[in-house]
Amino acid sequence: MEVEVHEVGRSKSKVIVIDDFLTHAQDAVDAAAALPAFPPEGRTAYPGKRHQIGPGDKASSYVMDILKGAGPLIQSHYGADNFRVFEASFSLVTTRPEDMSPKQRIPHYDWDDPNYLAIMLHLHHVPRTGTAFYRHVASDLEQVGHESVPELRRLVQAELAAYPPSRVSSEGGSHMHYEELFQVEGCFNRLVIYPGCLLHSAYFSPDFTYSDDPRTGRLTANVFIQLSKGSG
Repeated sequence: MEVEVHEVGRSKSKVIVIDDFLTHAQDAVDAAAALPAFPPEGRTAYPGKRHQIGPGDKASSYVMDILKGAGPLIQSHYGADNFRVFEASFSLVTTRPEDMSPKQRIPHYDWDDPNYLAIMLHLHHVPRTGTAFYRHVASDLEQVGHESVPELRRLVQAELAAYPPSRVSSEGGSHMHYEELFQVEGCFNRLVIYPGCLLHSAYFSPDFTYSDDPRTGRLTANVFIQLSKGSG
């Protein structure tokens, strides 16, 4: 494995990038392809389809492999004594920009708490796609905390009302209301770990195919964890 730790933006938030992560990454792709067709994501604004991985799922072994490999880095770089998993899935981006809601075409945060981390393993060979991290210009926010949510929501709603986002926002880069700070390309078998409170967005090339086939689409394994600190 090759590990890089990046400090993003003024906040110097840590984003960990690990290449050649799983020893048998293609096995995870085969496992995803053997599952029934993924259902559309209905609980979040994720623009695609997801297969939720529970404790008894055949794919749960890959979640354990991800946690075993990433655990020591999470504990050392994020100051965690321990962590718990609260969601895991295989995911495919399938919603085209013209079909996305306005909020799906702008950067977002997952949680307003820095103790929640997103872990994403890229399991595809789709070129020119990945995750970009942003600063919201009007609020000057890179991270979103509980106290900043009301003001950010007010500003974003006003911006969406005045300037609906165009499809170009799905291609990454800075926009009228967001400054891009850092970008991680989604290479095969690359693991990315970041605090969910960071403003971020997936980006895609103009010729992205939005396939729902795990063997050809933008397949990722996503694990979300909560850190425990100061417990001894």
